[in-house]
Amino acid sequence: MHISPVALSKVGKQLLRLPVGVTIARQPLSKTLLTNVPLGVKSAVVVSGALGTLAMPVAPCVSLELPLLAKKDATDEKKGDEKVAKRFVRVSVKDPKDKRHKSMWGTTRRLIENMVTGVSEGFVIPIKLVGVGYRAALEDQKVVLKLGHSHPITVNVPQGVDVNVPAPQRLILRGIDLQVVSQFAANIRKHRPPEPYNQKGVFVGDETIKKKEGKKR
Repeated sequence: MHISPVALSKVGKQLLRLPVGVTIARQPLSKTLLTNVPLGVKSAVVVSGALGTLAMPVAPCVSLELPLLAKKDATDEKKGDEKVAKRFVRVSVKDPKDKRHKSMWGTTRRLIENMVTGVSEGFVIPIKLVGVGYRAALEDQKVVLKLGHSHPITVNVPQGVDVNVPAPQRLILRGIDLQVVSQFAANIRKHRPPEPYNQKGVFVGDETIKKKEGKKR
């Protein structure tokens, strides 16, 4: 009888490297750490770096080995004039055969990777307004948009997001939490999504849209 090997999550099984200056720990949940936590979740992973700290609830089926040191023959990293060993995090689950566990495996690993990038480098999302008279301005932590509607649109800037308006038709969003920055960009875009006929609208990141020809009579 042939027994097939357990299918591993391609993303989840990959070791996650920790940059110099980034710390990671698993802590018991508390009201000051996180709110709106899923039922049954009792711990969170906390990642800190030069740009700030992020926390995320971790399902009971997920295990974290942190930090793992690189093998002795691996190249060390430099922290100023001091050499430090490379560090990694391994994510695993109790039952890789379980579909839910397998899904949580890859998702958790990817989210932790985003947290590590966020606290060490941060995320930048540019937005471009394309259209006659389309403009943006920042007023008292609110983005005011003129997008061809009968009235200006005001969008509140969420906590943890910095907004720069280098030109009336350009915005640059910065933050350490990718989900928060991306959602804010989506909130701006929804007020005038790009349309294919005149190719006008709010374009996020390197977004493009293929031009369509109007119906000919």
